[in-house]
Amino acid sequence: MEPFKNLLVGLDTSEMDVTLVKFASFMADHTSAEKITFVNMVKRLNIPSSVRKEFPDLEENALKDRKEKMKAVVKEHFHAEKKVKIIFQVKKGQAPAILDIAHKSETDLIIVGQKKSKESAGVTTLRLARRANCNLLIVPDNSEPNVDKLLVPIDFSNYAKLAVDQTIDFAIRTGVPSEIICQNVYSVPAGYHYTGKTFDEFGEIMKKNAQDNFEKFIKKVNKRGITIRDEYSLDTNDNLASDIYDLADSEKVGFVIIGAKGRTAAAALFLGSLAEQMVNKKMNQPLLVVRYKGKNAGIIESLREI
Repeated sequence: MEPFKNLLVGLDTSEMDVTLVKFASFMADHTSAEKITFVNMVKRLNIPSSVRKEFPDLEENALKDRKEKMKAVVKEHFHAEKKVKIIFQVKKGQAPAILDIAHKSETDLIIVGQKKSKESAGVTTLRLARRANCNLLIVPDNSEPNVDKLLVPIDFSNYAKLAVDQTIDFAIRTGVPSEIICQNVYSVPAGYHYTGKTFDEFGEIMKKNAQDNFEKFIKKVNKRGITIRDEYSLDTNDNLASDIYDLADSEKVGFVIIGAKGRTAAAALFLGSLAEQMVNKKMNQPLLVVRYKGKNAGIIESLREI
């Protein structure tokens, strides 16, 4: 597994922080984490200049107050058994600036929240997702860490294999008997009717092709005693994200894990429709995006080609 030694967790002093701290604690115990940095980005303090002049320490005290609130929630909800170094940072700026901190600290995994109740929270998460060049865990509010079942959407590529390998390692580290579900979403190509086949008949051909590809794919994977089950979903509405989340919901999986493509940061700035669908208020499971170490890529490219 690519090591998750340095973790960065984005907090905002809302109720979401409790969920994120619990996940940070869980990841600390079940990865190779050595350091966790909890970061709170303060957009604006709205202190009039006249008030600043009269109370010159007001801004510094406001940032200090934020840090104390962060420390309090971490003290109450961070219960990792493994000892890790914990750092607290409060910075002025917009939420996406957290990526600068992640880059400078050589972060391996960023953990952020996805609030279902606020549209603006989804926009912020998308901005982070577009630009992240390390592993990224997006956690919906009120989630609980659960590794009984782990879902890995696959396209039989090297990046899909990375995701499966990472997931196997993750499952083994938890020490909990886990099942990994490998899902391939296939579709019937336009023009199928020229073959003389019906939609259902050509759908069966595409499914059989996917099953054959899975047999070749899984032979390259060292299962290490972990149960792996293959599932196939026919995409009928040109919305792969809905197919992935439908299976995730029906199977009650704990995490959805995807391998990111190795593309340039510039390419990551273009928002693909699938990524827009995946990172939304309908998320019920944490979405973990993993990448090869040193690859400079965005989640968007990885999701677009699942």
